[in-house]
Amino acid sequence: MTENVENLLLEHLKRSQAEQAAMRTDVAEILSRMGQIETMMARLLRESADTYGERVQDRHAFDALRLRLERIERRLELEP
Repeated sequence: MTENVENLLLEHLKRSQAEQAAMRTDVAEILSRMGQIETMMARLLRESADTYGERVQDRHAFDALRLRLERIERRLELEP
């Protein structure tokens, strides 16, 4: 009887260890995927910042052209 109990406990222990190993594998995969997501988010944020910078530069160029056009219109005495 004692041997059966020991075998039963050993089986439960082995099953528990196998489940823990599977969980470790799952956690490692989840951490890997989270790292990939963080990398993609950082890339998107960097691209977004670059796009914003380009928009600011375009806005400055547009403002300079508008001022230049206004000066030309004043010189030629045109109605804006």
